[in-house]
Amino acid sequence: MALYWCTECMPLAVTALLPIVLFPMMGIMKAGEVSIEYLKDSNMLFIGGLLVAIAVEHWNLHKRIALRVLLLVGVRPSLLMIGFMVVSAFLSMWISNTATTAMMLPIAHAVLMQLKATEARADARDFQASAEVNEAFELEATETKPEVTETDEKQLNIKAQLEDREYEVQVSPDTLQEIRRKAMEAKYELLTKGMSLSVCYSASIGGTATLTGTTPNIILKGQIDKLFPGNNDVINFASWFGFAFPNMVLMLVLTWFWLQFMYLGFNFKKTFGCGGKSDRDREAYAVMRQEYKKLGNMKFAEVAVLVIFTLLVLLWFTREPGFIDGWATVLFNKEGAFVSDGTIAIFMSMLFFVIPSRLPRCGGYGVDEKGKKIKAPPALLNWQVVHERMPWNIILLLGGGFALAAGSEDSGLSTWLGDRLTPLQKIPPFAISLLLCLLVATFTECSSNTATTTLFLPILASMAIAIKIHPLYVMLPCTIAASLAFMLPVATPPNAIAFSFGNLKVYDMVKAGAILNVIGILTVNLGINTWGYAMFDMGTFPQWANTSGAHP
Repeated sequence: MALYWCTECMPLAVTALLPIVLFPMMGIMKAGEVSIEYLKDSNMLFIGGLLVAIAVEHWNLHKRIALRVLLLVGVRPSLLMIGFMVVSAFLSMWISNTATTAMMLPIAHAVLMQLKATEARADARDFQASAEVNEAFELEATETKPEVTETDEKQLNIKAQLEDREYEVQVSPDTLQEIRRKAMEAKYELLTKGMSLSVCYSASIGGTATLTGTTPNIILKGQIDKLFPGNNDVINFASWFGFAFPNMVLMLVLTWFWLQFMYLGFNFKKTFGCGGKSDRDREAYAVMRQEYKKLGNMKFAEVAVLVIFTLLVLLWFTREPGFIDGWATVLFNKEGAFVSDGTIAIFMSMLFFVIPSRLPRCGGYGVDEKGKKIKAPPALLNWQVVHERMPWNIILLLGGGFALAAGSEDSGLSTWLGDRLTPLQKIPPFAISLLLCLLVATFTECSSNTATTTLFLPILASMAIAIKIHPLYVMLPCTIAASLAFMLPVATPPNAIAFSFGNLKVYDMVKAGAILNVIGILTVNLGINTWGYAMFDMGTFPQWANTSGAHP
């Protein structure tokens, strides 16, 4: 099955159905036991999160948020880069990183083209003005024929600025204009590469911050609940966010510094915009403002989606925050874990099919295509829209992963593989985590992050039990490491989109992504050994791991 995942001889969703056929025939699990793995609570959480994301995309709320933030940031290249990165990361926390990248890259490309056009017009105006001044000076010099001093000779030399270094040369105006044009082309080609990479990388990084942000996070939640049924809901939306969000912010800042160094260089005045805005900045800013105005005033549907989305996040955070009893514990979960994050996600997403997309009003809502009067406005979502945009294949992949984990556990494969890794007990735990994260990050460059986490997490759980370390100490950083696929265009869909948009070469992505892989591995291991160590009490072997069925 791993071979199918790596080579895609069949569609991945079809491959994910193989356990339903193979496990019963091989005597590993009964058919009913395998099938139930395809609709676990984690799948419901994922479906609810996707329904919210579809509603946000359907009403263009994500584009309004993106343009609003970019208008606040401004158009200076360095600040524009961090603006695109922040927006991409934030949107990717709630909608897919592929959709985020596909939306943000055309906006970034349009803004850069406008910046280039305005700079070209400004250069042409400056060059024309300079030519007129030089012509007037030459006429005056011809009439008066003054003695030419050393200072005058220097004034007659034309200064051409190329790659931030000044050369004093005497060239014709046409040659100078061509040099400037080529310098501008090179500058914006580099800037386009940097901006494209910043968007796709930040979309992948942002998905690690929330439990529903990317598929591996959901897989970890499902595997923990499956392998350690008595874990007391150690991984939920609030606990995941508490660990992963600071790690995401740190990774995003370091990524910006690295891309800034590679594609823009460091200049404090240019970066942070000291001084007034130029005409070029104002013209490019006007383009973004015009794009924002095209969206019009905020509609009732957008407000309704935003309210539901905000309520969903608040309910997730307060269900079981950890340091106090949450509302679910007080109202429903006194005698057991009846209400989960998946319950909330499904409940809130059902509101999209109930709440109308327009406010009630007298006089009707116009006529439909057949000329009949519309008596009631459509809901915020309908099943046709959901059916077209819901990635059902990912839901099957999740189920296949859970079934594979269950089969590996029942057959003893995970235990056997975990026992083979017991020699790692001789090295410090932090070194174990680093080595495993490096292995997972390398593997995920050639395979999907879904397949990577599905294959590795059950093995890591058994290994942790065998060497008596906290299972989350290795499972949590390796799950995030599975999303650190920055080096190859084929590693993730966002990378592929950026590769086609940004005129990138494979070498460009490898050079930038290799360092970011190292940065990501170091930051997540810093997190698991600092605030994560305290949050999950990594220093003690948990009772729920010792009494689980993860290891006989």
